[in-house]
Amino acid sequence: MHAHADIRVGNAPCSWGTLEFEGFRSDRLPFAQVLDEMVETGYSGTELGDWGFMPTEPEVLRAELRKRALTMTGAFVPVRFADPAAHAEGEARAVRIAGLLAAVADPDYPPFLVLSDDNAADLIRAQHAGRVGPALMLDEARWRVFADGVNRIARAVAAQTGLRVVFHHHCAGFVETPAEIERLLALTDPSAVGLVFDTGHYAFGSGNPSAAEVMRGLQAFWPRIRYVHLKDCSPQVAARAARDEWDYHTAVRHGLFCELGQGCVPFDQVIAWLNAHGYRGYVTVEQDVLPGMGTPKESAWRNRQFLRGLGI
Repeated sequence: MHAHADIRVGNAPCSWGTLEFEGFRSDRLPFAQVLDEMVETGYSGTELGDWGFMPTEPEVLRAELRKRALTMTGAFVPVRFADPAAHAEGEARAVRIAGLLAAVADPDYPPFLVLSDDNAADLIRAQHAGRVGPALMLDEARWRVFADGVNRIARAVAAQTGLRVVFHHHCAGFVETPAEIERLLALTDPSAVGLVFDTGHYAFGSGNPSAAEVMRGLQAFWPRIRYVHLKDCSPQVAARAARDEWDYHTAVRHGLFCELGQGCVPFDQVIAWLNAHGYRGYVTVEQDVLPGMGTPKESAWRNRQFLRGLGI
C-alpha cells in the first residue's frame, strides 16, 4: 500500500502517562525523554500536554521541537463549561496556551487549540462513562451555558492568536455520546468551533463499541471534523465496565484504550475515509495510560508500525 503524503502522524504526552487529570502528575516522565521516545518510535508531531510539562517559554520550546524536527500539533484545554463561573478563567487559560502554540507553530501544519469539558470533574458522569442515558445529560438551560462558553472561548482564541479551535468529545464529560456531540455542534458557531474526532472515545461513548458505530460517527460529523485522534477501544473491557459498573478511570486502568488494531476501531476504513475526503495534516495517536501503566515506548512503536502497515 502506498504512503499518503497528506496525512502525517503525531503522538501525545498522554500516551506516556501524562494525563490532564489532577492526582496523576507526581510520577510522570521528563518531557525530554517523552519527546525523544516519540521521535525514536517514528512520530513527527506532538501535542503540548499539561501546561508546564514542556517548556512554556516560546524560544525554549521552539528549540526543543526544532532539534527533534517535531511539529507542535495542538494542546488539550479542559474547561468546566457547564459552570458559567468557570468561563472567564477558561478563556484566559486557553488564550495563554494558544499564544504559546502560535509562537512555535509550523505554518504548513498549524496546531489546534483543543477545548474539552473538564472530564471526570462531574463524579456521576465519570461513574457512568460508556453507558450514559438521557437522565444524565444536560438540560436545555445548562446546554446553553455550555455552548455559550465554548463559543466565547473559541472566538477569543481565534481573535487573539489566529489558531483554529476544535472541541474534543470525551468520555466522563458532558459531551460523550453521539446525541451530545450533535447537540453541541448545533449550538456552536461552525466558523469558530470544529470537532476533533477521537475514534476510541467515540466508540466507548456511543455505548456500542463497534466498527460500524465508529464509521457512522465519522460520516455523520464529517462536516465539522478538522482534526482526528486515533485511539482504539477494547469491546471486551467496555462490556466488563458496563457489567461491573466501573467508573471511567477504572476502565482506563483495565486497558479500555488498547493498542491500535487490538480493539474495535476499523483503522483501515478510517484512513481510507480520510484519504477519500481530502483530510490533510496530522492525525494524533493517543493511547491513554495512567502513570506507571504499561510500556509507553514499546506501545508507541507498535502503534506506529501498525499505521505504517495501513499506508500512513
